[in-house]
Amino acid sequence: MASKLVQLQSKACQASKFVAKHGTSYYKQLLEQNKQYIQEPATIEKCSELSKQLLYTRLASIPGRYQTLWKEVDYAKSLLKNRANLKVEDAGMAALFGLECFAWYCAGEIVGRGFTFTGYYP
Repeated sequence: MASKLVQLQSKACQASKFVAKHGTSYYKQLLEQNKQYIQEPATIEKCSELSKQLLYTRLASIPGRYQTLWKEVDYAKSLLKNRANLKVEDAGMAALFGLECFAWYCAGEIVGRGFTFTGYYP
């Protein structure tokens, strides 16, 4: 176990050195490739306009998401009605999805408690 920890530390150190050496050039290359998306000058008015565009674009996508939700619910209902035809793969996927939901719930609880495991008050 200790040898695995030492290996992990050395890999993390190597990754850190790689990022320190190549991170700036990657950042500049990324900005250069995506310069058409950069708004110059970055004024408060432009940022406000972009945030409103994002908000209303997301609001406009709600009806499509709502329809997709009900399609998924109908699919789940049909799976429950036809339990005899249920495959092990489908049951496994459902179990993993439930486990993922529980993990996100636990993560949210921990964050809500101020990153403590024992209680809501530090």
